[in-house]
Amino acid sequence: MAIFSVYVVNKAGGLIYQYDNYVPRTEVEKTFSFPLDLVLKIHDEKVIVSFGQRDGIRVGHALLSINGVDVSGKYTAEGKEIQEYLKDPANYPVSIKFGRQKLSSNEKLMLASMFHSLFAIGSQLSPEVGSSGIEMLETDMFKLHCFQTLTGIKFIVLADPRQSGIDALLRKIYEIYSDFALKNPFYSLEMPIRCELFDQNLKMALEIAEKAGTFGPGS
Repeated sequence: MAIFSVYVVNKAGGLIYQYDNYVPRTEVEKTFSFPLDLVLKIHDEKVIVSFGQRDGIRVGHALLSINGVDVSGKYTAEGKEIQEYLKDPANYPVSIKFGRQKLSSNEKLMLASMFHSLFAIGSQLSPEVGSSGIEMLETDMFKLHCFQTLTGIKFIVLADPRQSGIDALLRKIYEIYSDFALKNPFYSLEMPIRCELFDQNLKMALEIAEKAGTFGPGS
């Protein structure tokens, strides 16, 4: 069981804090002979797998490195187009590493804003007045848990579906936010959280939650 990441979104939908606690290893490196038995395409300036799942390589995985050298988007380290490079039989055999590309800062900002909008839509779709909005989204690989305060700040935790004690963890994070961000004289409301004590106490809370699943009195 694991807690993957924490997001804090302000009432305007802006991402003011994000922490990756655990990122599952999804990289696969294999040696290929010509012709390459995977279909690749360019998406968002990256080379990704569009067809031909095999040996842990999945559709949507990005090409990360060639012969142990990291690529730069759709180009090799030498500046050659990756797709053209892989069409040349002289470049084989070739070792290629595939994996899930890490989200960029801009992508995280965009996703936080999108969830903020979905949360509002969820509240408006409710047949009853005063709906809390989206509190949990579930997939086969993770659950997204959300707690919104009375002032509109959203605390979001992505965790393993089997992880327990997330409701208590969300309230603990709110407590940490109140103690170490709001009470910090140098912190401005709605702005990004940059506080070492907040970071330290959040990491400690995540560690306790992963081990015990709950928070006892006075924790």
